[in-house]
Amino acid sequence: MIELTRQYGRYGYRRVAALLRDAGWHVNDKRVERLWRREGLKVPMKQPKKGRLWLNDGSCVRLRPERRDHVWSYDFVHCRTDDGKAFRTLNIIDEYSRECLAIRVDRKLNSGNVIDVLSDLFILRGIPSFIRSDNGPEFVAQAVQDWIKAVGAKTAYIEPGSPWENGYCESFNARIRDEFLNGEVFYSLREAQILIEEWRKHYNTKRPHSALGYRPPAPETIVPMDQRPIMH
Repeated sequence: MIELTRQYGRYGYRRVAALLRDAGWHVNDKRVERLWRREGLKVPMKQPKKGRLWLNDGSCVRLRPERRDHVWSYDFVHCRTDDGKAFRTLNIIDEYSRECLAIRVDRKLNSGNVIDVLSDLFILRGIPSFIRSDNGPEFVAQAVQDWIKAVGAKTAYIEPGSPWENGYCESFNARIRDEFLNGEVFYSLREAQILIEEWRKHYNTKRPHSALGYRPPAPETIVPMDQRPIMH
């Protein structure tokens, strides 16, 4: 348990307990919490409950994801390499599964990059019903709107000044910054691209997610040796 807290310093005891069980330990959350407190580790505060979201005219706005590839959302995160130069990440997630579908890392990202990344994902996964984003110029650019409409998806822009309406992506952005970006020094853009992609794979396949019963969004599938096809 202590080794896991050293490795993942921003994880709470429930997430650490899920990792222990995944590694083969037969422990429940209560036992890990007792050991957690005995060792003087910090137990994170509970998240406050969120109220409903309302538009200015009083109507309720709740586009809830109902299945995989129903609603994707995307947003930017800003960071810097060790020389002080800025770079951005374009984060795209599936709201239902919480899987991070892609992270594009570059010094500058514009509407063309948004279309480029989405087109690759559409080829790999198909077209989602909705794509949610804020009202940034890269997302509301006419080229982006026309392209999304042309492929058969719908845009779902949040209300101006209401980032909580893009809560799934905002939550993901907070996780990547808190658990990874704030604790890393990137000496070059290429190093940032490689390490961020490694973190994305860990997030999808290993990191326990509280909203998914402390399972990762896209756990790795292991085929037993006796079920693998024989190569001739």
